[in-house]
Amino acid sequence: MMETTFRIGGDLVVRRLGFGAMHLPAAPGPAREAAMALLRRAVELGVTLIDTAHLYGAGANEELLAEALHPYPDNLVITTKIGVAQHGPDAEWRLDGRPATLRAQVDNALRRLRVERIELLQLHRIDPETPLADQVGTLRDLRDEGKIARIGLSEVSVAELDQARRIVDIASVQNRYNILDREHEPVLEACARDGIAFLPWRPVAAGSADANAEIAAVAAQAGATATQISLAWLLGRSPVMLPIPGTTRIAHLEENLAAERIQLTTAQRETLDRL
Repeated sequence: MMETTFRIGGDLVVRRLGFGAMHLPAAPGPAREAAMALLRRAVELGVTLIDTAHLYGAGANEELLAEALHPYPDNLVITTKIGVAQHGPDAEWRLDGRPATLRAQVDNALRRLRVERIELLQLHRIDPETPLADQVGTLRDLRDEGKIARIGLSEVSVAELDQARRIVDIASVQNRYNILDREHEPVLEACARDGIAFLPWRPVAAGSADANAEIAAVAAQAGATATQISLAWLLGRSPVMLPIPGTTRIAHLEENLAAERIQLTTAQRETLDRL
């Protein structure tokens, strides 16, 4: 039987199928109210891991989550990401892993999320202009100061992951990965070997999955949607896999979470593995 939970960092228990909040509208109005209703429904349905980032609206997405869900249930983990900042007169987003920037973004995230400690803090991207040791070392210092509990990375190679792990324990990796895009297979294998949570962003190849004949055929056999089959395949791909599909519609949220109950046959999985 497939495990439906995972211990991030060996101790933080979450449901393996989480929610990515990136696309939720945060501007005042009916769309924001609908987004908050969706977040509350996600928690009602048992979601225990919600992913956000400073990049999503310059913190507005974090504030949306807090308004909708604070005070948080004891088992809910809000994971956020830092390391991208606005610069120049046009407020252009650029990678920024300088220690002062990372510290400021963590302090702002604590304030916006209304928490005293971030249970999982991920570096959104490695800034090539700042030594990796300075970036990861700053996160280690913030952990030692009690502002964050666990450290993750995003869009990294195996070599970068190994380098970071020589500085501090890494609890999670968030790389792009789905049934039709397996570029980061070596990173997933490294995470699986060492029990590191792997949070695939873009866990469903939007549009492509529906158009793929093999996925459509398996979906028809299983009485499911192509999206559900894609998520079920991910969950069965590795026990460290924690997909975080996002949506702005409650019906799609419920559909995504139902993928957890789909049991692919050996033949179906072999068909999908060959894609």
